[in-house]
Amino acid sequence: MYVVPPPQRSDPRSTGGSGDLRVYQDWKGSNIFFLQGRFIFGPDVRSLGLTIFLIVAPVAVFCVFVAKKLMDDYSHHWGISIMVVAVVFTVYDLLLLLLTSGRDPGIIPRNAHPPEPEGFDGSVDVGSGQTPQLRLPRVKEVEVNGVAVKIKYCDTCMLYRPPRCSHCSICNNCVERFDHHCPWVGQCIGLRNYRFFFMFVFSTTLLCIYVFAFCWVYIRRIMDSEETTIWRAMIKTPASIVLIVYTFISMWFVGGLTAFHLYLISTNQTTYENFRYRYDRRINPYNKGVVGNFKEIFFSSIPSSKNNFRAKVLREPGLPIRPAGGGFMSPNIGKAVDDIEVGRKTVWGDIGPGADLPEGQLNNNDRVNVKDGELADLSPDIRTTVDEGDRAGIHPRRSSWGRKSGSWDMSPEVLALAARVGESNRAVGSSSNGSNSTTENRQT
Repeated sequence: MYVVPPPQRSDPRSTGGSGDLRVYQDWKGSNIFFLQGRFIFGPDVRSLGLTIFLIVAPVAVFCVFVAKKLMDDYSHHWGISIMVVAVVFTVYDLLLLLLTSGRDPGIIPRNAHPPEPEGFDGSVDVGSGQTPQLRLPRVKEVEVNGVAVKIKYCDTCMLYRPPRCSHCSICNNCVERFDHHCPWVGQCIGLRNYRFFFMFVFSTTLLCIYVFAFCWVYIRRIMDSEETTIWRAMIKTPASIVLIVYTFISMWFVGGLTAFHLYLISTNQTTYENFRYRYDRRINPYNKGVVGNFKEIFFSSIPSSKNNFRAKVLREPGLPIRPAGGGFMSPNIGKAVDDIEVGRKTVWGDIGPGADLPEGQLNNNDRVNVKDGELADLSPDIRTTVDEGDRAGIHPRRSSWGRKSGSWDMSPEVLALAARVGESNRAVGSSSNGSNSTTENRQT
C-alpha cells in the first residue's frame, strides 16, 4: 500500500535558525510591512497611492495655475503666503494619512492555543481512553459601567474579544475599538489611529475649502482687472473651473464624513456600533457626555502597541500531554501505538517503522501473504471482507490500487491486525493440540 510521506515542515520556527526570524516575517494576518516592520499596512495598501494622487494632483494644479498668478496681484508677502499655506497644508494632510495607514490600529495578538474552558476540573465521567467533546461558549457577558455587554469568541485569533473589539475580515486581525476598514487609507481604523483618521478627514475638508475659495478669488480678480463678466473670466482660467468642480464634489464626501464622525465622537460610538447595535434604542455604556467623549478621543494618551513587530520570534515549546478527559485533546492522543483503528486513515505515530518504507517494502513482520483459499489464520471479520471482495469481482491477487501483486496488499493496519490474530490463533491451536495429546495419553 502506498504510504504518504510525513508532511514537510515549512514553518521557519522549526529550523535551528529561528532566532533570526522577526514577528513581522511570521505574521499570521494579511498585513503588509515596510522598512523591516516599522510600518504596517493593510492588504489593500495600493489604494493609498490613489488617495495620495487625489490630494497632490489638484494642489499642484492650484499652485501652478492659480496661486502663482495671485502672487503677482497681491503684495509680495501675501502672494507667497497663498502658495506656502497650500503646500504646508498638503504636507500636513499627507503626514496624517501616513500616521493613519502606517501604524498598528490596535491589533490584539493571537493566542497560540485556545483558552481553557472555565470551571473544567477534568472529572467528567467518560469511557476509558476517551476525551469529552468540550466547546468554549460562543458568547460571554462582562459588565461595563454597570451594563452587561456581550463579548464573542474569535475562532481565528482563539481569544475572547474585549468590548468594542471586532475581527476585520480584510486584515484578518482582531482590532480594539474597531471602527471600520477604510479602503482609501488601506488600513483598519481602531483604537490607536482613530484620532489621526479624523484629523486627516477634517484637514482634507479644510484643504478643499481653501482651494475652492482661492479659485473664486482668482476669478474675481480677473473680473475686476478686465471689467468683464463672470462667464468670460471663467473661460480665461479653465484650471480654476476644474478645481472648483473637483473640490465641490470632494467637500460633500469628506465634509459629510467629518460631520458623521463628529456625531460619533460626541456620542462615543464607532461606525461599526452605529450600524450594528443602534445605541439610540438602548443605553450606551461608553457614553461619558459630550465633553468627556471629546477628551477621550483628542486629549487622552494613545496606548502603546501590543505587538513588537521587530522582536525575534521565540520557538514555541511543545504541548504537554494531558490526561484523558482533559479539555481539547484529540481522542487519538494517548492511545497505545498498537491500538490501531481498522479503516482509519494513517496517523503518524500510530504505525510502526514499516510506514516509512516505500510501496512493496513492508517489514517481514508486517507482511501477510494470503493465497487463494488460505484464510484460516485470519479472523472471521477479515475473512468475510476478503470473501465479499472476491464475490464482487475483485481479484485477490490485485492490490488496492488495481496493480498486480504477488500477495494481497492491504493497509498496514489490517496487516498488523491480521498478523496478531494469526499469532493468537496459532498459539491457541498449539495449546489445544497439546492438551488433546495429553488427554489421549492419559486415556491410553
